[in-house]
Amino acid sequence: MPVDFSGTWNMVSNDNFEGWMSAIGIDFPTRKIARLLRPQRVIEQSGDVFTMRTVSPFRSYSCSFKMGEEFEEFTKGLDNRRIKTVVNWDGDRIVCVQKGEKENRGWTHWIEGDRLYMELRCEDQVCRQVYRKRC
Repeated sequence: MPVDFSGTWNMVSNDNFEGWMSAIGIDFPTRKIARLLRPQRVIEQSGDVFTMRTVSPFRSYSCSFKMGEEFEEFTKGLDNRRIKTVVNWDGDRIVCVQKGEKENRGWTHWIEGDRLYMELRCEDQVCRQVYRKRC
């Protein structure tokens, strides 16, 4: 049985977010505001069907998908690109690969104890985020 990622997760750390945002093409003023935020990650999971939301006072983003099925994702509010996305299980981790204008783009999620880890990748930049599950 896969790991249950469901819940509301509060950000506790965010390393190299500026570098990652620059790599995906987010403009300078937006990067300056976004790096000050501590968003929540809200995950709803029903088997292999997910809805993942990043919620903040400045801007929020939502994405729904089924494991193993490629879909077109519009990254509205981020870098506003249309990309081909596929998300799969890799053991107890969720691995996302995004294909489009940028190389090596995607993310990985995993859980250790009450912590949710997220590694965001784009080109040569890696952002590491840690969230704690809200009780």
